[in-house]
Amino acid sequence: MLEKIIRLEHTHRILFTREVFAPRNNTIRDLLRLEQPHKIPRVLVFVDEAVASANRDLIDDIMAYGQVHAETFTMADDPIVIPGGEPCKNDFRLVECCWDAINEAALDRHSYVFVIGGGASLDLVCFAASTAHRGIRHVRFPTTTLSQGDGGVGVKNGVNYFGKKNWVGSFSVPFAVVNDFVFLESLPTRERRNGIIEAIKVALIRDRAFFEQVEGMADDLASLKQEALEKVVQRSAELHVEHIATGGDPFELGSARPLDFGHWAAHKLEQISKFSVPHGEAVAIGMAVDLVYSRMQGILDAETCERVLRLIERIGFATYSPHLMDTGRTGEPAILEGLEEFREHLGGELTVTLVPKIGEKIEVHEMNRVKILNALVDLKQRQAEA
Repeated sequence: MLEKIIRLEHTHRILFTREVFAPRNNTIRDLLRLEQPHKIPRVLVFVDEAVASANRDLIDDIMAYGQVHAETFTMADDPIVIPGGEPCKNDFRLVECCWDAINEAALDRHSYVFVIGGGASLDLVCFAASTAHRGIRHVRFPTTTLSQGDGGVGVKNGVNYFGKKNWVGSFSVPFAVVNDFVFLESLPTRERRNGIIEAIKVALIRDRAFFEQVEGMADDLASLKQEALEKVVQRSAELHVEHIATGGDPFELGSARPLDFGHWAAHKLEQISKFSVPHGEAVAIGMAVDLVYSRMQGILDAETCERVLRLIERIGFATYSPHLMDTGRTGEPAILEGLEEFREHLGGELTVTLVPKIGEKIEVHEMNRVKILNALVDLKQRQAEA
């Protein structure tokens, strides 16, 4: 047997700015100069149609930026507007459309794909970029609180297949992630709120002081004040990247996924509801399920469980959805099928992250299905009483 160890080193860059495509903003120019290319690189830009609609001058601003900084990069084509939102990940033809655009633009492995949009459009385009020519450098420009604080700063890409979330995908570290806080200002209320839940999630498993900071800003966050949102999104991004870079398993070769606290139920709830329950709201409910379950199992004390649930609700999230009781193939609630799908996605061993104390986590490898159902009943009653 011939055996050699191959070591790879990646740099994960997260940049924070405002008005990134203003001619005077040199963030992109300086970023593309890091590689010291032997030729001026070509850049192809994809834009989420909802972002383009909410930011009417964005396409013109991108083109103007390319002209001003033509000594640094060449626009391979006009920006390409693509559908966004979770439905875009359900249509594999859109992956082929991205491949076709990359091919028509004659991009090579020293070119760049830029994608501007929410988490779903980032997943779609970055999957296409990471598989074209076995990987083209891509730069993500997340535009939602969810993607700027969580999904957009990760190293995963993918689309849904077989009715399962992210069944087809890749691990590919982006050349950079550029968080432009101005994009958050044009978001609908629901989308501005959604990213806060991922901040609460990462605080629960990694940083008690951050959780307490979120509690202290709860009123401002409930009112969606921009300054509070930016603070929470930036710290959330920092904690997510810190875990990815230092957690020892950035490409998830093992079975532990602590950043997916609350997500086994959330992913299934999104599917059951046909994505009428968006990701952030599904995570809030999924976290509530695991918190109440943990209380029932004696893992989490009742006072702390109530404290976290109150914060989630205070910021404006529901902790229950009627879809939790939708019947699955076995006659039981379909949400329980999410456990098996989560196990399969992890690689064979069920590993669910639970929170015994704020700022700490444990991993469990089995869950009591009866107590999960009891937790659903408890949350349903909680909603009725509220």
